[in-house]
Amino acid sequence: MTRQIKCMEDKYLLPSLELVERVFTAHENEQEGKIVRSLVEEIRAKRYYLPELELLMVDADTDEVIGYVMFSRFHLQGKYENELLILTPAAVKTALQRQHISKELIEYGFEKARQMGFKAVIVEGNPRNYHARGFVTAADHGILPGKTVHVPYIDCLMVKALVPGALEEIRGIVEYTDYQTLT
Repeated sequence: MTRQIKCMEDKYLLPSLELVERVFTAHENEQEGKIVRSLVEEIRAKRYYLPELELLMVDADTDEVIGYVMFSRFHLQGKYENELLILTPAAVKTALQRQHISKELIEYGFEKARQMGFKAVIVEGNPRNYHARGFVTAADHGILPGKTVHVPYIDCLMVKALVPGALEEIRGIVEYTDYQTLT
């Protein structure tokens, strides 16, 4: 299989939603699959959406979407919207997991985001999945979960600098109040 990274195109809007829903349903449950699908739809409808940072891995032979990540603008208490991104969600076709598809998409996204002038990325998830990508505990850098962020452990909210010194400048409380799906 030949894999190819692409930015979102109209023809992939529905297939990417279906992939996200299937992956999260299989990994968590049907309700979680529907919630994450709704989150993608909600982000696409907001001013935080960056189509050039909604990334796909496709099987170049069949044009099937096999991997997906979305980076979108994010702010902390009304600041940093043009400097900070959130990475959510990331999904890889279940049968193809552990083949570095999400790694390739995320690393590609970091480089593209850097070129677009973004300085840092936050993510919520299992630290074991993100430390290898350079993420560190956000709280250690003054980025703290707020009332709408329900992480099981403080180290599940992470941040990665895209440019040197970025984590010395960006501080604040993470809230998901802009996303009805998450509150």
